[in-house]
Amino acid sequence: MLTMLDFDPEQTTSIITDFIRSYTERADITNVVIGLSGGLDSAVVTALALQALGKSQVHPIFMPELSTPIQDFEHVRLISDHLGIEYKTIDISPFIHAIRKIYPHDVSEVTLGNIKARLRMLLWYGHTDVKNSLICGCSNKTELLIGYFTKYGDGGSDFMPIGDLYKTQVYRLAEYLDMPCPIIGKAPTAGLWKGQTDEKELGISYDKLDRILYGLERKWPKEKIAEKAAVPASEIARVMNMRRISQHKRSFPLIPKIGLRTVGLDWRSPVQEEDYTL
Repeated sequence: MLTMLDFDPEQTTSIITDFIRSYTERADITNVVIGLSGGLDSAVVTALALQALGKSQVHPIFMPELSTPIQDFEHVRLISDHLGIEYKTIDISPFIHAIRKIYPHDVSEVTLGNIKARLRMLLWYGHTDVKNSLICGCSNKTELLIGYFTKYGDGGSDFMPIGDLYKTQVYRLAEYLDMPCPIIGKAPTAGLWKGQTDEKELGISYDKLDRILYGLERKWPKEKIAEKAAVPASEIARVMNMRRISQHKRSFPLIPKIGLRTVGLDWRSPVQEEDYTL
């Protein structure tokens, strides 16, 4: 059975907190806004941001609506109490109601879920103008690789501290950071409609999914992945297809190359590569 032995929670915490501190300093901004959902990923990101920047510089926002489980309200309070930080609550139900009234088409659960995610992103960025902040995203590597996020929704952020950690690694990091047991034991869910859970929607456990992605990352042949991850070849093919069809979510909008260096292609983020201090 494949295990991720090359993961050190202590070192990872140090790398991520240094990254958060460095990125915000180079952007000449000291505050971050975080979408606090009551789930594991946002709890871990909030804890890391607090370590990097301090309580006065971290602004969590909880944005529930009518389908948000009561458990999420309880877990947001639990995370807040555990970390000793205040959070802001914005009920987005009126926005959802207004959109359903004016939208010219029938709205499926998935479509409405994406609308909710994008509304939250709009309000996050509205808050950054007030606080002179950056959006600290909560997507993990597993979600990013298979496109399990809303483009310009929960995927809309300025940086993603846990974006290179598989979901199973986030669990291990949460244990290291001493997150409350109910948060670690909670079934992962985007909370976009009643009864939704990640693993039920994906049709695969995060444990199996991460083992497949881990092998694909190392460009192992399918036979080796199947053996090491203890999964059938059909599941590997399905995950590979999920990656293929979601590529547009992971890319800057395409630009035809004309100049020497092109935005999003071979001209990378200057705040991470260049020092403008004279």
